[in-house]
Amino acid sequence: MSHDHEALYDRIEEEVARRADRLWDISCALHRDPETAYAEHRSSALLSAEFEREGFTVERGTAGLPTAFVARSGGGEGPRVALLMEYDALPGLGHACGHNLIAAAGLGAAAAVRAALGDGGGTVLAVGTPAEERGGGKVELVSAGVFDGVDAALMFHPGVHSWAWAPLTAQRQLRVGFHGRAAHPTGNPTEGIDALAALVQLFNTTAVLSRRLPAGSHVQGIVTDGGESTNVVPAYAEGLFGLRGATTAALEELAAELEACAEGVAKATGTKAEVTPVGTGYRHFRNNRALSDRFTHHIGRAGVALGDPAPGVYLGSSDIGDVSHRVPAIHPFVAIMDEPGSDHTPGFALAAAAPRGRRAMLASARALACTAADVLLDPALKETAWAQLRSQAAAGG
Repeated sequence: MSHDHEALYDRIEEEVARRADRLWDISCALHRDPETAYAEHRSSALLSAEFEREGFTVERGTAGLPTAFVARSGGGEGPRVALLMEYDALPGLGHACGHNLIAAAGLGAAAAVRAALGDGGGTVLAVGTPAEERGGGKVELVSAGVFDGVDAALMFHPGVHSWAWAPLTAQRQLRVGFHGRAAHPTGNPTEGIDALAALVQLFNTTAVLSRRLPAGSHVQGIVTDGGESTNVVPAYAEGLFGLRGATTAALEELAAELEACAEGVAKATGTKAEVTPVGTGYRHFRNNRALSDRFTHHIGRAGVALGDPAPGVYLGSSDIGDVSHRVPAIHPFVAIMDEPGSDHTPGFALAAAAPRGRRAMLASARALACTAADVLLDPALKETAWAQLRSQAAAGG
């Protein structure tokens, strides 16, 4: 890096440090007042007001989502970088995924890079993305064109690992219903066609299917309708199945297999199967190595070492996957607690408001801001990042 770049990174570090207490106050305020998917009204208002205080122009209700927003800085010319923020919580568990830290880091990064570069170094977008835990606000923002013309989408996620990139699978849900015929189980048992028996058989079939699925693929179901009375053969039964695949193509193959299983069970049991998608699902995540290498370098300056994910380990799914198929993106994990801990637990919620969480948030804010500055100032990095995304798309990875 040139002397000028080093001076810029020092300036960014100073800007984050100057805001450190304020960023932590905001993170803690979000943590104390958790709001679930699409209901993050106070969280969105708090963050939007803070961006206006920082001199950003804020658009609320982006893409028709009341709790989404885009804060914008810069003249609109030249490169564009987006800092992404999540702020929805989990029902009953609060911020057990640490989204309060993601929001504060995105705020700090966007404010610091704007303060360090001014409005002449390209465009900085800070995108408030609701409903990562359920519903997928980013999917709707992608569809609405929020990321059109953006050269990089940057965020971090707290975790129990410190990994440079996230092995996040594609996911979708399918509802499978079986239509049979009601009857009295003893009065006229031969007249009945048991829809619940068909659904149970589908569960048995998916258990066999699961044993031969490739790495990263997974199917898990629950019964959502099993009948209403024990003295009536169920005429209808329904299950909800969550599917995951290491790639979006693998997910589609699994969905086709589940549908074929349902049709086979229906033929064997004399029922009629009905398979319908629920929601839009998420694509798998495409890490942009050029950008994640920069983030890894920058956060290393703060003493945080990031490695590659453990082979064969998958950490769930996220709507950042859809963003990563549209623009170069990063989603590193920075540990705020150690294994065998896990997110989506009460212990992780506590860690998201503890000193280690503060350190991870501030280090990530600095690294995100420095990476954003690199994208805005280094045309070669931008071109390399786009070339990598095109190569991933061509290979289907």
